Amino acid sequence: QVQLVESGGGLVQVGGSLRLSCAASGRTFSSYAIGWFRQAPGKEREFVAAIHWSGGITYYEDSVKGRFTISRDNAKNTVYLQMNSLKPEDTALYYCAAGPPRGIMTMRSKYDYWGQGTQVTVSS
Repeated sequence: QVQLVESGGGLVQVGGSLRLSCAASGRTFSSYAIGWFRQAPGKEREFVAAIHWSGGITYYEDSVKGRFTISRDNAKNTVYLQMNSLKPEDTALYYCAAGPPRGIMTMRSKYDYWGQGTQVTVSS
């Protein structure tokens, strides 16, 4: 059984920062990719960022490039999403997901395991 647990969400003002964490357990993730997705009310779940666990290859959605940084700590089996210069449109439920590398990891269908999500609210 694979578990992914997100944490670090909360309420922040425009321009503020948050760091989300995704703690993985249940198996070895040394060859997996971890992605962050978000879903705002009434909208589809969309890709935010991803990282290959072993190689450190990263992907970002265009609207978060330069503001968000994804990183990993292999010793802790944890992936982080540092979010800076937050905007109201970043408000959403943020999910992390895991899956074996299948090319460019920006699509939901490429991930096998999902966490329950952590809420991020950016107030103006």
